[in-house]
Amino acid sequence: MNHQSRLSHSPSTSGGSSLPSGLAVFTTFPDLLFILEFVFGGLVWILIASSLVPMPLVQGWVMFVSVFCFVATTTLLVLYIIGAHGGEASWVTLDAAYHCTAALFYLSASVLEALATIQMYEGYTYRQYHENISAVVFSYVATLLYVAHAVFSLIRWKSS
Repeated sequence: MNHQSRLSHSPSTSGGSSLPSGLAVFTTFPDLLFILEFVFGGLVWILIASSLVPMPLVQGWVMFVSVFCFVATTTLLVLYIIGAHGGEASWVTLDAAYHCTAALFYLSASVLEALATIQMYEGYTYRQYHENISAVVFSYVATLLYVAHAVFSLIRWKSS
């Protein structure tokens, strides 16, 4: 294989990075999901922070996941908007790895928050119980968003 044919197959010369820059982040899929991940992740964070904590270790993990993913998603969104990836294919890998990790983290946090909510059924007020139910619902919505983003990021990674 000569030098010219190797260059034509490298991801950086064949437009391998399909990550958007600037305001295109808000118009491309799956990057449009950043906004929904931001909103639902923020809701989980707010609800967990304001809820009663019957199981501190479990809800501590849920709080860590929601804050970590909120900050990481916001950071990636800002970096994509300013074009920090510069068209590098390694950012496609980073995007896929992050969203797979976030999906696994949120799945574990959702299951644990549901467990904590089930166990607090008796002995807590109606408001406290329903606040935790809301946190569970929003946590599962965030999980689905991160899973969808991970799947489409993996497809983008595979094609880059």
